[in-house]
Amino acid sequence: MRIICDLLLLYMIVLAGRAIMSWFPIRPGTPAATIYGVLHDITEPVLAPMRRIIPPAGMFDLSFIVLFILLRVLMSVLGC
Repeated sequence: MRIICDLLLLYMIVLAGRAIMSWFPIRPGTPAATIYGVLHDITEPVLAPMRRIIPPAGMFDLSFIVLFILLRVLMSVLGC
């Protein structure tokens, strides 16, 4: 059970990293672009289906917030 909790926490950290990096301009070919690409590849398979259900609120992508809440609820249910 502890491994699942740690993986969920790690995913939340990756999700937060992607959200923070999206606030800054990233030039292609830089190390930051590579990191952002990896974070995007890890998080997009979960966020894309959520975006089809949850529309953006102006400039804000609410799917990030909803996913954070869902992950936190799941961690609470699992007793993390």
